[in-house]
Amino acid sequence: MKVEERLLKYVSVWTTSDEDGTTLPSTQRQFDLAKILKAELEGMGLEKVTMTDQCYVYGLLPATAGCENKKAIGLIAHMDTAPDFSGENVKPQIIENYDGEDVVLKGSGAILSTKDFPELKDLKGRTLITTDGTTLLGADDKAGVSAIMTAVEELVASGEAHGDIWVGFTPDEEIGAGPNGFDLDYFKADFAYTVDGDYEGEVAYENFNAYSAGFEIHGKNVHPGEAKDIMINAALIGCEIAASLPADETPATTCDHEGFYHLTDMEGNVEKATLSYILRDHDANKIQERIKTLEELTKKMNEKYGEGTVELSVKHSYDNMIEVMKDHMEVIDLAKEAIQAQGLQPLSRPIRGGTDGARLSFMGLPCPNLGTGGYGFHGPFEHCTVEGMECVVRILRYIATHAPQK
Repeated sequence: MKVEERLLKYVSVWTTSDEDGTTLPSTQRQFDLAKILKAELEGMGLEKVTMTDQCYVYGLLPATAGCENKKAIGLIAHMDTAPDFSGENVKPQIIENYDGEDVVLKGSGAILSTKDFPELKDLKGRTLITTDGTTLLGADDKAGVSAIMTAVEELVASGEAHGDIWVGFTPDEEIGAGPNGFDLDYFKADFAYTVDGDYEGEVAYENFNAYSAGFEIHGKNVHPGEAKDIMINAALIGCEIAASLPADETPATTCDHEGFYHLTDMEGNVEKATLSYILRDHDANKIQERIKTLEELTKKMNEKYGEGTVELSVKHSYDNMIEVMKDHMEVIDLAKEAIQAQGLQPLSRPIRGGTDGARLSFMGLPCPNLGTGGYGFHGPFEHCTVEGMECVVRILRYIATHAPQK
């Protein structure tokens, strides 16, 4: 099956995860794709194929004769799509010989513009796949799933020499829970790659250090006609907290290695208000400084409005994988060699987010991130090209057939 045929098949399956879910997986619909992948892996003749009760799919393509002493490689992608935008009833648009200009998304009338997505100019002449504007596409990460499945199928058919190749598909990556049930006692790779980036020549091994933070504000409500020196307006204190943080340190004002405070939710009234933040920084010391800033701001608000008015909670999410990968640069070098073999220039940008690979690296499986050939993730402007995905397939095959000795 061609890689684009797989993508169109997989995106038709609704697998959106739920950030308010309390189970793993957070949505039962993710099993619909997991069952398909399990059956396809079995059909290819892989061994140790299983689907766990937490919706993880694993399979092993055993080493060919004479390659048993090569290091075992893992290829990982996630099955869920982001809850930011609808992933149900996806209706892709397929544009052959794309002209490099703006694209009308026919379901909504929205414009996929070269101004907002300048890489579109570089995709001229390819077969472009977009959404119709009413849903996301699901290339994040079904393009990665498709590339892995296609690469494995082609390896089986070609008979190329390779060491053990483990395949793993995870649920709930988009809500940060992908590695929660990942079984490294079963998945016996020496190192792995998540296939979950954009540009097909990408190999990323830096990501944010990440925390979430929440303010809970307790106000005092009385009749406004008698409120002087009595009322404490929780909603206004929430506004004051938000305005006290640096205006130039938000996602909309930062790039590259710059960190930020991101206000994701804010609600409340006079009696009670809540603010939800995510904190991000590539520098481990700077992320601690951001936490300290929130702690000092909480202290300041309580000194002003009374002890216990503002409560702060902070939760760790994940760390920068470079702390692990700096000791495993041979894994990066292999990926760069594979990318260069396709005539591409490897690109290693700091990930302004996280991947399953970040946490898996700290769990003992060095796991940088490769591109998928997709762009504009998490919304109606998501797009990819057939040629980009085909290139990723070739990169994965190169990596699989060039594993070092143990």
